[in-house]
Amino acid sequence: MSATFSPRGILSAGAVIPVMAIDDLSTTVDLAHALVEGGIPTLEITLRTPVGVDAIRLIAREVPNAIVGAGTVTNPEQLKAVEDAGAVFAISPGLHGALAKASQQSSIPLIPGVATPGEVQLALEHGIDTLKLFPAEVVGGKAMLKALYGPYPDIRFCPTGGITLESAPEYLALPNVLCVGGSWLTPKDAVKNQDWATITRLAKKAAALKA
Repeated sequence: MSATFSPRGILSAGAVIPVMAIDDLSTTVDLAHALVEGGIPTLEITLRTPVGVDAIRLIAREVPNAIVGAGTVTNPEQLKAVEDAGAVFAISPGLHGALAKASQQSSIPLIPGVATPGEVQLALEHGIDTLKLFPAEVVGGKAMLKALYGPYPDIRFCPTGGITLESAPEYLALPNVLCVGGSWLTPKDAVKNQDWATITRLAKKAAALKA
């Protein structure tokens, strides 16, 4: 996928972005294919496991219909590493000055996590207006997003953290939400057992949320 995707284009490509912690590199390509086949093209591969960057590189090379990005990017070095691996976007759990500055020099967009109006202000100071609300359910969820819409009507969010297939529609109905992030699309047992049919079925249910 081209690295010229805009942050809002990336988040608008599907109703849900699966937040994926890859443990076994050998399952990566089949897992990505199963999600894309189910209508979920945007994939967030977190750096919570040792093979995260390698997984991004594999998907970028082997799954051309995927929009692959990195999650849990917390410093400039990680941002550079995932960019070099072929990620077309990066998501961070939070934002600080060094990471924001590095994002301005990067060819891929950074979508940082925020939890307070002050953090929204920090993002805006660095020219970033497409954000992740994290951890969404902990910091107020839908009520927080509704409250933020008043002073920041032009900001758009991908809330992540504690959202389920059942609660996702209420989030997606909010005017400042482009998509939601969730880990329910890739249950560990299904991945371990290489049950790709189950993954595709879950992806189809998630994709239908935006229909």
